[in-house]
Amino acid sequence: MAKRRVAILGSTGSVGRQALDVIARHRDRFVVVGLAAGRNEALWREQVAAFEPDVATLGALDGLGGLHRVAAESGADIVLAATDGSVAFEAVFAAVAAGIDIAVANKELVVAAGELLFAQAAKSGARLMPVDSEHSAIFQCLVGEPHDRIASIVLTASGGPFWDADADAIRNATVADALRHPTWNMGTKNTIDSASLMNKGLEVIEASRFFALPGDRIEVLVHRTSIAHGLVIFTDGNVKAQLAFPDMRLPIGYALAYPDRLPGPTPSDALTALGAELGAKVTSMTFERPDIARFPCLGLAYGALERGGTAPAVLSAANEVAVAAFVNNEISFGAIPECIAAALNAVPRKELSLDAVREADRSARAAAAVAVAQHRLEFRSV
Repeated sequence: MAKRRVAILGSTGSVGRQALDVIARHRDRFVVVGLAAGRNEALWREQVAAFEPDVATLGALDGLGGLHRVAAESGADIVLAATDGSVAFEAVFAAVAAGIDIAVANKELVVAAGELLFAQAAKSGARLMPVDSEHSAIFQCLVGEPHDRIASIVLTASGGPFWDADADAIRNATVADALRHPTWNMGTKNTIDSASLMNKGLEVIEASRFFALPGDRIEVLVHRTSIAHGLVIFTDGNVKAQLAFPDMRLPIGYALAYPDRLPGPTPSDALTALGAELGAKVTSMTFERPDIARFPCLGLAYGALERGGTAPAVLSAANEVAVAAFVNNEISFGAIPECIAAALNAVPRKELSLDAVREADRSARAAAAVAVAQHRLEFRSV
């Protein structure tokens, strides 16, 4: 079997590091041909020394051109898009246009420009595989199933660290509070998004693009143990679910090896596989409906999906600005959805094109920055 040639955009981030861990365990299956990182030069140099890619670039030194070289010029069979934000949009589109498969771990890419990306892939023959655990779950549940027999899909959410907190506690939460995720090991932005449930809102939009379903056929349920990652409800009443211990290396490995599955150690028994402690005699799973009143970011995402066009791009860009301001202690946690809502109200919705997405991204960041400045004054006066 020929080794699959892999390029990674965002190699020093959480997903990039875990992907390299998967590849290191399966060097008989994969070879790294490209690595692109942002600013963590020390770790990037360690990765380059360990995997000896043909092309390696660092954003701080090489700019956006380095992302393009890794994605479209490294000879990759598959590119793992694992950067945050919109920085890698052009590089990923170039790879898709060249017919290169993409393992997608960049929410913003699919949220802001997913319709365009999937249309480009349909023309070039590139395959787009989801890496998020929830979309990987739905993807796996739908293998061999006819699309017209899908009644709805369900994405599960951990609920983050604030699921049991009241509205005042959530609004005034600190950065340290928001980073205490109960189950997943993720980067800072994704962890903050989990705390606000914006990650789930972005995933609803992603799911609409990946699986060609409207928002009213995509549900979210809070499942605290993160064992059931996604469910598909079919028109005959049957429900299919994908379950696994919460480990991002599993959906990463599935995307990189698709349509195969990687060999590896399996849990010692069924209950352990379902998240129980070793030797336990019983386990259970619960599912709850999300509370949009306490987590308004989820409602904002459904609204942006319904509006369509560039509205999801505005949502995504404004969220980046608001989250960065919160992490920098400029605004309160509760101000995040307010800044996003202000940007959605300020930036007109336009029909979708890549130029329109870029303009929406710029305008949303500017509008969100204005809202952040207003909330910053309030935050510092408290």
